[in-house]
Parts: sequence; C-alpha cells; structure tokens
Amino acid sequence: MTDPEKIMKRNGDVVDFDRQKIFNAIQKANQSLPGGTKHANEDDIKLITDKVVRIASKSEKVTVEGVQDIVERVLIDAGLADLAKAYILYRQTHARIREAKDFLMETFHELTYKDASDVDIKRENANIDADTAMGTMLKYGSTAANFFVDNYILPKDIADAHIYGDCHIHDKDFFLLTETCCQIDLLKLFKDGFATGHGSLRDPSSINTAAALACIAIQANQNEMHKQHCAFA
Repeated sequence: MTDPEKIMKRNGDVVDFDRQKIFNAIQKANQSLPGGTKHANEDDIKLITDKVVRIASKSEKVTVEGVQDIVERVLIDAGLADLAKAYILYRQTHARIREAKDFLMETFHELTYKDASDVDIKRENANIDADTAMGTMLKYGSTAANFFVDNYILPKDIADAHIYGDCHIHDKDFFLLTETCCQIDLLKLFKDGFATGHGSLRDPSSINTAAALACIAIQANQNEMHKQHCAFA
C-alpha cells in the first residue's frame, strides 16, 4: 500500500504527506526519555512509522491529529509505554506552543486595530496610552516578553498558575531584565542612615539635604530595584 498523497493540517490546509515528519516526532520523543527506561532503536522507529503510515493510508481523509492518534495507539500496542507517554507529552507541548502563538498573534491584531476603550490589554497599564504609536509599540514589546517568559522561562506549573488566575506575577514582562515595584521607606531610610557602597549617609538635618537624598534613593530604586512578586490566591 502506498503512502497517502495529502494530509490536512490543523488550520485546514492540505499539504503533501511526509512520513519523515512522523519518524522525526517519534525519534524526538524517544530521545527525551530518561536513562533507565526502554528506548526504541532506529529500526524500531522505522517499523513503527511504517505501521502508522499503513493504518493512515486506509483513512478516507488523513489529518495531522488523526495520524498522531494512530502513533499513540501503535506505540502502546508495541509495548513501548514509556515512549508513548513521551510522545503524548511531546504532542501536548507543541499544542500548547501553537495555542500560545495563536494567542500572541491575535493580541497583536487587537493592539494594532482596536481602541483602548474596546480592549482590556490596552488599559492594563495606566502609565501607557496604548492608542498612541509609542504606546502601541510598548505594548507589542510587553506582550511578546510575557509570551516568552510564559513559554520558555517559567516552570509550566507557575506559568499556568498565572495564566489561569491562581496567582498574579506583577510586571512579568520585566522578568528577565530587572526587578520591579520595590518601594523605599524614605523616613526609615533617613532615620537609620544608609550606605551607598562608597560611604555612608547620616540622617539629613535640613529639607534641602533630605530632598537631595530622596532623589538619589528614588533614582537608585528606579534603575536597579524592581521586584517581581507572585501573589497566590
């Protein structure tokens, strides 16, 4: 039996069928298995791929989702439970990435073509007028940074907790750049004094000195001390 000629992608596009993609996906899942678990060799993966293609070729309409379902069944039937679990995880991870990218593109579309009065994300930062050109550019960057942190930096359980509202990570878009929103108690700072690394400062004795020191403290805070906080519900 010959390979199917075409396969339907998730977005409805019909493209040429390529059995190598099936082989590659199984191989990547196999490579992700930890030591001590049963791995498949290259010949095993080729045989599994052949069986998947034979089953798929009997379908009237071959789809990406349908082929992936077949792969899972064939792996389980072959007694490769660990590889089947790894493949399912591989499949779920890629599905999550696709969904996140779709969300990112939809958000960019809203930022570009809708007014702040109609889109919550344009109003989430009171310091930015997202209806202006610069405000929109800042929101592009913020949205992309949040996407990167959620999908490539944070542990999955923490990212999901933020996405589903179990916790809130404030200014998550600054996660890799600096800390944010750490406030300084100036009265306590002046009363106890503080050190700058090149000397120490005493409690100011005049309003002019206090104002100058406040400016220094606020500037240092702004430049260096932004703090991430995650408040769990």
